[in-house]
Amino acid sequence: MHQTSRTSLLSAAAALLLVACASQTSMPPADRIASATLEARSGSGVTGVATFTTRGDRLFVDARVSGLTPGEHGFHVHEVGDCSAADATSAKGHFNPGGKPHGHHGGTERHAGDMPNLVADKSGSANLAIELSQLTLGNDANSIAGRSVVIHADADDYKSQPAGNSGKRVACGVIRVAPPRY
Repeated sequence: MHQTSRTSLLSAAAALLLVACASQTSMPPADRIASATLEARSGSGVTGVATFTTRGDRLFVDARVSGLTPGEHGFHVHEVGDCSAADATSAKGHFNPGGKPHGHHGGTERHAGDMPNLVADKSGSANLAIELSQLTLGNDANSIAGRSVVIHADADDYKSQPAGNSGKRVACGVIRVAPPRY
């Protein structure tokens, strides 16, 4: 290859690199992502992971859990990011910045941390993907960053106060925000 051609190619590559770098700085920040590694509590064998992703003003939750008994299980964000107690009571109550009564995840009169029940198949596995509107991963009052997510032994009935009569806490994980992606 001639020196002129090589110099032209290097100049073109440098120009492309500068354009790529310039476009990176003008792009909006990446979506925020958090996850919670769910660990067994109350003598259960329940484990899994819950991933939380923001896109605009919406929060998407994806949970993959195993070791459950078949059927429905309460699934909530709790106010404190502490799963150290053997029964997960260290996570305190449901996350409820609005001071509302416990209710159905699709309603407006509910704890912000009220989510749909997980439904475990006959092998004890449950997957859930849902979009929520009252939670964030930001620095505001509705942020779940640093809080915990808890799975209960029984179904949430969505009406009993203060927590849906969903039984003991069988898994707990602290919600940790991942560093920004660039």
